Amino acid sequence: MNWKSFFLGTTIGLIGGYVTKEILSQKTNVSPEKVLEHVKRQFKQNGPISGSWIHMAAEPYVKQQINYRVYKGGISKNNNGANEQYEFIADASTGTILDLRRLAEVS
Repeated sequence: MNWKSFFLGTTIGLIGGYVTKEILSQKTNVSPEKVLEHVKRQFKQNGPISGSWIHMAAEPYVKQQINYRVYKGGISKNNNGANEQYEFIADASTGTILDLRRLAEVS
C-alpha cells in the first residue's frame, strides 16, 4: 500500500467534506418553529402572550431593495384587558426579525 496515496486521499476527503458542510449550512433555513419560539421569547419579556402563528413556507420579500426569503407570522397578547395583535416578518435563513407592526384594533 502506498502511504502517500492514502494520506492524499484522506486529505482530499476531509477538505471536500468540510466544503460541502459549509455550502449546505449557508443554504439551509431556520425552521419556522424555531423562528416562532424566538419571537415569542422576545414578546414574553414584556408580558404574557395569548396566541401565536407562523406560515410554514418561506416566501420572497424585498426590504430597502434587498431580497430575502421570509416567514410571516403573528403574536397576540393581552395588555390591561385589551387584546393586541402584532404581525412579524422574519428572515428564513437567520431567524432575525426584519419587520414588526401592530395591527389595528377591531371592535
